[in-house]
This record gives sequence, C-alpha cells and structure tokens, in this order.
Amino acid sequence: MTQQPTQSPQFFLTAPSPCPYLEGQYERKVFTHLVGDKATELNELLTQGGFRRSQNIAYRPACESCRACVSVRILAQEFQPTKNMKRVLRCNSDLIGTTYEAEPSSEQYSLFRTYLDARHRRGGMSDMTVLDYAMMVEDTHVDTKIIEYRRRGPDSFVTGQGEGELLAVALTDQMSDGLSMVYSFYDPALQDRSLGTFVILDHIRRANAAGLPYVYLGYWVNGARKMAYKMRFKPQEQLGPNGWERVE
Repeated sequence: MTQQPTQSPQFFLTAPSPCPYLEGQYERKVFTHLVGDKATELNELLTQGGFRRSQNIAYRPACESCRACVSVRILAQEFQPTKNMKRVLRCNSDLIGTTYEAEPSSEQYSLFRTYLDARHRRGGMSDMTVLDYAMMVEDTHVDTKIIEYRRRGPDSFVTGQGEGELLAVALTDQMSDGLSMVYSFYDPALQDRSLGTFVILDHIRRANAAGLPYVYLGYWVNGARKMAYKMRFKPQEQLGPNGWERVE
C-alpha cells in the first residue's frame, strides 16, 4: 500500500483556458510538482486520487462548471478482450514490445512528429520540438519506462526484441498497483493494425503478467469523441464522488 509522503505537497491552480475537448467550455487545472525522494510515493497517491502526470507535474481538472473528465482504470485481472480486440491481437502478433529506461531518441521523435501531424495537428502538443519531446520523456522523478514496438525479426527469438522500423511507443509509469499510461503514439498510416488499441491490450497483458490489478488510462471525457475508445475496455473503474466505482 502506498504511504503518504511525510511532507505535504503545494498545489497551484491554473488560469482558465479554452477546453481542448469540449467546444465552448473552459478548463482549469490544479497541479503540484513531483520532485525529490518522495516523488514516487506522491505520484502513486495522486494517480490513485485521479491525477495525471506530465513531466514532473501531477495535475487534474478543476473546472468550475464542468465535470466531464473522469479518471478511468481497467481491471486487468478480470479483463476479457472482445471479438474485435482478439482480431487486433492476431493482427499484431508479429510485434514485440521492448522496455527501456525513459530515454528519448531521434527515431522516437520522428514517429511522434508524424503521429501529431496526422492525428493532433491542432492540439496543444502540435508545436512540440525535439527538445520538448526529450523533456516529456526524461523529466521524471518516478519509475518511468518507454516501450518500443517493432516487428519480430530473425534474431528476436534470441534477443527477445523486435527489429526494424519503429511502429509504436508507450511512455508508462510503473506503480505498485498497476501501470499508468502517460502517453502513447504510433504510425498513423497503419490503420488496419489498430495500434492504439493494441498498445493498451499489451499493457493489460503486462499488468496481468506482473500480478498488478490496474491499467490507468487517464481521463475519459464525456462528450468527446476522441476519448470514447476508453469505454471499450471493461470491466473498469471510474473515479467519482464516492471513490472508484466499477463499470461493467
């Protein structure tokens, strides 16, 4: 069980800004810094309380007139893939995900840039430079890994690693009760592979293998089409006024 850090963190509130998910809404966030030797404990405590991590900051929505953002975590040990998800797993059975320390590379950034340009050209991350990307990966005081997905090659049975072109990447925090998916991206040209779904399914598999109960998906935004996919992974728990509640 996560212990509460001995020193209480300081929380700050951002100014209102246009919501990137719901037209006509304005968002505010409450945030704190994740630094020092208690960063890991604090990150776990806050993630369990509905916060998300971005670099060395933990944040959650604090909007005045909207409660559309809902924290979601998959019950990994009980999860059963749907027929379509089984198809996605079969389609990507030739991929291997290799875990590394959280270190950026030019190959990762090239894929990241391609992904943003195709899927989030008008989003808040659209102008991120290679230095911004490096900070996103490296600026962490918690147990963060990066997982690279490549095709299985002739030597994979020896090395346990994929070979060839980088197809997908996940930045993931490893916690005592699960895996928190900080950010993931993939080759947008390979639509038939449904790589976004596959990366989540692979994290569920990894959580199961490690005996961890949860995969944290961040926020489902009620009414935002781009976030609707998170409702497909059930059973799950959603964080509400009464704590985490199961959704079948």
